[in-house]
Amino acid sequence: MAPKKMNILVYSGHGSTVESVRHCLYTLRRLLSPNYAVIPVTETAILKEPWTASCALLVLPGGADLGYCRSLDGDGNRQIDQYVRRGGSYLGLCAGGYYGSAKCEFEVGNRALEVVGRRELAFFPGTCRGCTFKGFVYHSEAGAKATKLKVNCEAFQDDAVPGTFRSYYNGGGTFVDAEKFAERGVEILASYAEPLDVDGGDKSAAVVYCKVGEGHVVLTGTHPEFASINLERKNDNPEYPKLVDELFQDDEARSYFLKACLTKLGLTVSQEETPVPSLSRLHLSSLYHYLVPELLSSWSDIITKENGEEYIKGENDTFLLEQRDSRWSSNSLLKSLSVSDPSRREKGHPANELHSDLSDVSIIDFKVTKHLVPHETEWPERKETPYFNHNAFYSNLRRYQSEKSTEAEEFGKYLMYGEVVTSTNTILEKNSKLLSHIPNGLVFTATTQIAGRGRGSNIWVSPAGSLLWSMCMKHSMILSSTAPVVFVQYLAAIAIVEGIRSYDHGYQDVPVKLKWPNDIYALNTSKSDKKEYVKIGGILVNSSYSSGNYDLVVGIGLNMANAAPTTSLNSLLPSKLAPFTLEKLLARIITTFETLYTNFCRTGFDSALEELYYKHWLHTDQIVTLEQEGGARVRIKGITTDWGLLRADELGWEDRPTGKVFELQSDSNSFDFMKGLLKKKV
Repeated sequence: MAPKKMNILVYSGHGSTVESVRHCLYTLRRLLSPNYAVIPVTETAILKEPWTASCALLVLPGGADLGYCRSLDGDGNRQIDQYVRRGGSYLGLCAGGYYGSAKCEFEVGNRALEVVGRRELAFFPGTCRGCTFKGFVYHSEAGAKATKLKVNCEAFQDDAVPGTFRSYYNGGGTFVDAEKFAERGVEILASYAEPLDVDGGDKSAAVVYCKVGEGHVVLTGTHPEFASINLERKNDNPEYPKLVDELFQDDEARSYFLKACLTKLGLTVSQEETPVPSLSRLHLSSLYHYLVPELLSSWSDIITKENGEEYIKGENDTFLLEQRDSRWSSNSLLKSLSVSDPSRREKGHPANELHSDLSDVSIIDFKVTKHLVPHETEWPERKETPYFNHNAFYSNLRRYQSEKSTEAEEFGKYLMYGEVVTSTNTILEKNSKLLSHIPNGLVFTATTQIAGRGRGSNIWVSPAGSLLWSMCMKHSMILSSTAPVVFVQYLAAIAIVEGIRSYDHGYQDVPVKLKWPNDIYALNTSKSDKKEYVKIGGILVNSSYSSGNYDLVVGIGLNMANAAPTTSLNSLLPSKLAPFTLEKLLARIITTFETLYTNFCRTGFDSALEELYYKHWLHTDQIVTLEQEGGARVRIKGITTDWGLLRADELGWEDRPTGKVFELQSDSNSFDFMKGLLKKKV
């Protein structure tokens, strides 16, 4: 059975604008979480990565469609067209609407702006003509307006869809004579309710739906994904404040309309909009309190002082070290996170509550200063970290470290926690100045990530209820020949499964498995008639080099308690067993990981580790097709113990071995074991 499609891919490559991508990510995450992961991808991902199997919706946002042509014409568009015709969904917004039509006519007669030409996708079989309204200027709001749309309510099976609403417009087109293509699967979803500055035909179509093969397409000339709350009032258009007010008044209707469009595209839309949460404080603590001031002392050469405050200025993030007497004051944090325009609050958007109200305000600026609270004499109190119990974590860490079979004493000794962070992996890996000063085994965990990272273009959906953490490891170059660093990802995978099964008495039969090279799968028990494994977790290892060591950041995401978008660990448990808790499971996996790693450094990936790995993986003697080898059929035999390559024997007539052996790198191939296919990656 094919895995559930859970990725919403927003094109962010050549031709797109930063603001359009940000608006797409913000709005789609609010409407589609937690059922889908909404992530940006570049043309490289579209051209080189096997994205179609897991993609529920491809979004082409606003920008300049000639940039899309330069990047995607040919191979890219063939993949997109095939994806849609086989049942995929495509949403084209403004420039993405032009690009999804058979012909683009933009500013005909205007020598400075004119763009006229055929387009390869041709989901809408006619012409998208613009600008619908005069005044467009690239990289400007000078020609923007709040245009009124008349909705064709009969095209939707939802009584809540508004009859009219105002939508943000800036340079989009109209779908000429759309009503004439009804027999070819085209429906008008909304029309412009104002006179146009170009000939759009009788219906002045602003938003159209196209049935393409087995797939679904929605193209728009306006920006229904633009929420008024994310629009700055001050710019080069004197009418802009009025525009923002008009859009704010119709914001609920805009949201209902976009929800209806997403439903028509076959997506499961959240009943209530999921707020994009505010970034929170980071809390630094240790199993032994005295180690925190010692660690801060060792950071003296990377700490700078400004106006009595201490900062660590990394390459990607800036961290403010909060003093103890300011821990209960949210003023400075609010100042760094709040919106720049106070008038938004006057319109009904208060920003005086750190988590609830501020989370609803606007697109998050990932570059805001992160506040780091060192806990030098005691662990954080529950009111500081209500979703993570530090006492429970450290108590379980001590318990597991004291077991006779455990060789664990370093991993988890330092802990950094944030209720809401961008990405534990990014914060560590992208700030090399800080990373080089972080002790071996420091763990950084979070309740919610809003920009979690995965392998290639993948992302792990990470709402509350997931176990999300990254750990810093220093792996000596001296061990390169006996304990190659590539095996760390395999050790982490073993540690997750072994940690789950040794969590406590009775958990040894939890049905979790490994998919090469770095994914965790579980047997979905909700369907008793079919044996279906679904992804519940992933591993990402990033590596850099300094002072004779590989500086590793091992990132892990594991769905512990969420019903969506896939099954969870807790759903696998029989009723007699208590649900997993984040703190205890984290401590169990960490100590298991350290024990495995200690043995690995001593004896390499020996027969005992090899046997343990194969005990839990999904691929023994599986027959698959190698896409990058001309469709050769091979039987998976295991991984090589020198460099951790996937070993596969070629099969010939009647699946008999030919004697040829393939050795495949994990960074170059993607294993779709559900389809029996190894696909070439970037």
